[in-house]
Amino acid sequence: MKTNENIRPFGMRDKIGYMFGDFGNDFTFILSSSFMLKFYTDVMGISAGVVGILMMAARFIDAVTDVTMGQIVDRSKPTKDGKFKPWIRRMCGPVAIASFLIYQSGFAEMSYLFKVVWMVVTYLLWGSIFYTSINIPYGSMASAVSAEPKDRASLSTWRSVGATLAGLVIGVGTPMFAYVVVDGNTVLSGSRMTIIAGVFGVCAIICYMLCFKLVKERVPVPANTEKLQIGKLFKSILTNRALLGIIAAAIFLLLAMLGMQGFAGFVFPNFYGSAEAQSMSALLGSIAMLVVCAPLAVKLATKFGKKELSIASCLFGAAMYVICLIVVPENPYVYVAFYTLAYIGLGFFNMVIWAMITDVIDDAEVKNGIREDGTVYSVYSFARKIGQAISSGLVGALLSVVGYTQATAFDADVTLGIFKMSCYVPIVGLVLVALALVFIYPLNKKRVEENSAELARRRETA
Repeated sequence: MKTNENIRPFGMRDKIGYMFGDFGNDFTFILSSSFMLKFYTDVMGISAGVVGILMMAARFIDAVTDVTMGQIVDRSKPTKDGKFKPWIRRMCGPVAIASFLIYQSGFAEMSYLFKVVWMVVTYLLWGSIFYTSINIPYGSMASAVSAEPKDRASLSTWRSVGATLAGLVIGVGTPMFAYVVVDGNTVLSGSRMTIIAGVFGVCAIICYMLCFKLVKERVPVPANTEKLQIGKLFKSILTNRALLGIIAAAIFLLLAMLGMQGFAGFVFPNFYGSAEAQSMSALLGSIAMLVVCAPLAVKLATKFGKKELSIASCLFGAAMYVICLIVVPENPYVYVAFYTLAYIGLGFFNMVIWAMITDVIDDAEVKNGIREDGTVYSVYSFARKIGQAISSGLVGALLSVVGYTQATAFDADVTLGIFKMSCYVPIVGLVLVALALVFIYPLNKKRVEENSAELARRRETA
């Protein structure tokens, strides 16, 4: 596996292009994780528990579609545009359209059964089919952009910058436009959400095409021609400690992060009565990621190790929410401050996690002699969807536990319960991330450097 020396070297163009890829992803992903539950409970009148069950049940389908897409990618032959990039161009339109169809407020007066069926079909089309078919190749592509660990760490950081910018646009802009005041209460406007979903779909397509145009695949990845053996594949996955460790950490990270985002749609308008504070939390969280985490992540990871940095930062984030739970701030902007500090804690791990995936791929290649970027990434992507589902399902379930319905949305006991749950979920999630990295994930700084040196030696002699 040798880098093609006749094409331009890795540089800022690739970083910016890769950033736009995740920007495009998150125009639909963050919209779903932050507002779909709110939309279907408050606008469409569907039980939060039903929405949560759908988000969890869909992941069983993803168990098939994610791994299948990974195998398709691994076995596809490179084209003049590369092995992974063509999928981005093919699937950007379908994923954007499917996302838009989810938020059709014009069906709010239809029968309950119709609304549930519409929700199920559109959500599965978006998440289990079209999003999978673009996200697996996009994530796998990092290994083909550069063979250098430092370049891959940069791609990981710039990918997280793209996600942060998308979170900034969606998290800050959506509450300001989507919420209206009715009879003194801050409520979500269904018609405005439909418009927002359409605009974000167009933005997603633009970002995907920028990624396609700017990024260059320069490390040839030949098609995997080995006969597929399902038993061998699952054995390889189940005995890959590094993969299992990063899967566990990713699930718990998403439990914390998406739990924070999901509860923000309820704790700010319902407990604090302030959509403005919700926008401010998204703004400050995004600024913290861009100003604090992005500039320091690669430097700290290079000095201390990605695993070591992630453990410390996640424990810091959990500690911030413990203090918030004890204080119970009455001012929404004090809560925003705790939210932002915790976001910095999980932000460092989120910045380097994509580089940790390439570390896992490298580790497997060192052991097995076969590079399976698509398969490893698809398994990891499935784990992320499990984390997304658990967090969404958990938010829906916990809202039901505290008694949240359209009728009790502003009841004092219910909103206090929402506040407590908004602290408990990230505390548990971030502590579990740290434990998974400590006790399961084996790729510390020393081992990552050893693997990189070994693969470099093999490529020089290939």
